[in-house]
Amino acid sequence: MTTSAEPRDLSVLAIDIAREAGGLAARRRREGVAIAATKSGLADIVTEADREVEALIRAWLAESRPSDGFLGEESGASEATSEITWVVDPIDGTVNYTYGIPQYAVSIAAVSGSADPATWTALAGVVFNPASGELFHASAGGGAWLGDERLAVAEPGPAGALLATGFGYDPATHAPTLERLARVMPLARDIRRLGSAALDLAFVAAGRLDGYYERGLHAWDHAAGALLVDEAGGRTGGAPHGRPGREMTIAAGPGLFDRLAAAVAD
Repeated sequence: MTTSAEPRDLSVLAIDIAREAGGLAARRRREGVAIAATKSGLADIVTEADREVEALIRAWLAESRPSDGFLGEESGASEATSEITWVVDPIDGTVNYTYGIPQYAVSIAAVSGSADPATWTALAGVVFNPASGELFHASAGGGAWLGDERLAVAEPGPAGALLATGFGYDPATHAPTLERLARVMPLARDIRRLGSAALDLAFVAAGRLDGYYERGLHAWDHAAGALLVDEAGGRTGGAPHGRPGREMTIAAGPGLFDRLAAAVAD
């Protein structure tokens, strides 16, 4: 058990947990995926592996830091008696995972304050892709890293920005999403739709993407990845309250951010 609230110590713990959780997810992927339920619609699925991986993460944190709060995609929230809350997506990119596309991630963040992204301060974040073995991690004030390589955001060249986005599961949102995409295209060299918000944000931090935006994300989708971008010298924002949230999440380098934010504004 550890009581340290230092960002680096929280990051080290998150790295250890993410590696173990990612190993479990990869094993279950090799064994075959069982869909457990649908959530908001037929396309919005949860697998037995999502639930099992989240249970592993939650149990490890309960043993290591029993006073901390927890917010997970599959098992809900528990209040903290300490100042720390853990925000967890056990398998971000579940549809990719189900289809065998190696673009999914375990996302774990530690935040100070409540589980409300409008009020918290992110302290540590880890995004781990078990299929590639890439582990992105950040701690507040300590930079963003891929393994031992320090990350820095990129800025677009003369050909335009390589951007990523996503589409919601609700068909009613698709027309507005396509209208927004049309407004973004003048900024874009090309568009990617990779299927994992956590990895999209990690790729912005790593300079593999120039920017990313998406409407409809939950707190667990962006908690770790947004810290990666911030610590890599980028900017994150959105709505409500100018921060990543359900109405909009935006991430980019400082030179692109305002132009992208203007293009996606409703």
